[in-house]
Amino acid sequence: MKVAKFGGSSVASAKQIKKVADIIKMDLQKKFIVVSAPGKRYKTDQKITDMLIELWDAHEQGTSVYQYIDPIMRRFAEIIEQLELSASILDEIKQTIENQLHNDANPTERLDALKAVGEDSSAKILSAYLASCGLNARYLNPHDAGVTVSDDPGNAKILPASFKKIYSLRSTKEILVIPGFFGYTKEGKLITFSRGGSDITGSIIAAGIKADVYENYTDVDSVYAVNPSIVNNPKKITTLTYKEMRELSYAGFSVFHDEALIPAYREEIPVCIKNTNNPQAPGTLIVSEKKPSEKCVVGIASDTGFCSIYISKYLMNREIGFGRKVFSILEDEGISFEHAPSGIDDLSIIIREKHLPLEKEKQVLKRIQKELRPDLISIHRNLAMIMIVGEGLVRTIGVAQKATSAISSANVNIEMINQGSSEVSMMFGIKAEDLEKAVQSLYAAFFVK
Repeated sequence: MKVAKFGGSSVASAKQIKKVADIIKMDLQKKFIVVSAPGKRYKTDQKITDMLIELWDAHEQGTSVYQYIDPIMRRFAEIIEQLELSASILDEIKQTIENQLHNDANPTERLDALKAVGEDSSAKILSAYLASCGLNARYLNPHDAGVTVSDDPGNAKILPASFKKIYSLRSTKEILVIPGFFGYTKEGKLITFSRGGSDITGSIIAAGIKADVYENYTDVDSVYAVNPSIVNNPKKITTLTYKEMRELSYAGFSVFHDEALIPAYREEIPVCIKNTNNPQAPGTLIVSEKKPSEKCVVGIASDTGFCSIYISKYLMNREIGFGRKVFSILEDEGISFEHAPSGIDDLSIIIREKHLPLEKEKQVLKRIQKELRPDLISIHRNLAMIMIVGEGLVRTIGVAQKATSAISSANVNIEMINQGSSEVSMMFGIKAEDLEKAVQSLYAAFFVK
C-alpha cells in the first residue's frame, strides 16, 4: 500500500495532471494521493498560493479584488476545460473563495482557509479526472481523513490522536485524493501547516496508514549531491538516511520540506523522491539506515539569508546563566535561532535575516547591552551557510581538513565553523557573495577529485 504526493509542478496544468493520472493507473497500489496547489507552469509563472495571498492582501487593503480573482479563476478554468470536467467544479471553487473573503471568522482563520483553496481545488479536480478515466477515486477532505492539528495558524502541528483515525482508512477500496497543506482543529477550524506543507500531509497519511512506501513526486529525477544551479550535472544520490535528508532539506535542498520527515521517520516508512515527468527513473530513497560507504559525505547543501549576533565578554564562561539570558531575550522578542557556536568568552548566534528585521535588531542589541553588559556586541548580515552532510562524518578522519582546504583554495574566508555533537553535518559560515565559488570548490574536492 503506497501513499503518493504530487507537488505544485505536477498539478500545474491539465497536461501535468494527465501525467499524474497515468502514474496512478500504472500502479494501483497507490491508494492515497496527496496534492499541492497548482505551481508554476514556466519560470516566470505564479503559484496559485501566491496569487491567493495577493488576493487576500488586496481585500484587506480595501482595493478591488476582481483583478486578483479573475486570473485565479482563469487558471482553474483552463485546467478544468482541458480535462473535460464539469464546470460545476469551477463554480464551487469561486464560491469557496467568496466565502473565505466575506465570512464572519477572524482574519487569521480566513487567510488560512483562503490559502488552502489551491490544494483543495487540486484534489477535487484530480479526483474528478481519475473518475472520468474509469478509476474508483474520490475526493477526501482532511477533516474526514482524520488530520487533526493544533490551533496555530500558518504553523499547524499534527495531534497524535489523528493517526488512529487515519489508520482506519486502510480498509478503503477506493483511491482517495486528499488535499495537502492543511488540517482541522478539534473545534473544526481549518489551519494550515507552514508553507510547502503538502509534504507534511503526505508523510502524516503515510505514517497513519503504515504505508509500505511514501512516494513524493516533484520535477527532478532525484536528490542531487549539490544544487544543480551552482554545479552542472551534479551526481545523483540514490540512498539517504532520514538524518541526512533532514540536514540537506534544512540547508537549502527545497525538494522536500524539512518537517515532513518526522511522521515517516517515527514509523520508519521509506520515502522515495521521484519525478512526475520521468516516473521510470529510480529516484532517491530515504531510509532509517543504509550500508556504510567509503564516501561518508553524501551532499553539500547551502543557503543564503543569514546573519549573526556576535557577543564577547571576558570570563563569560564563569558568568552563570549568561547563555540563558541571551536566549531569553530572543524568545521574548519572538526570534528563533539556527546555530550558536561559542568559545570561552565569545558567543555567535546565527539567525535567519527574515526573523531579525532592522527595527527588531535595534531592540535586541539594546536589551543585550543593557541586561548583559558585554565587552563587545556586533551584528553581521549577508551571510551564507554551507552544510557538508553525511552519516558517520564525525568518525571519518580528514573531512574538516579537506573542507577547509577546498574553501581556502577558492580564496574564500571562513567566518565560522560549527559541528558540535552532530555526527551528520559540518557547517561553515561565509559571506553570501562567496557562496558559489566555495560550493564549487567543495564539490570538486569531495565528488570529483
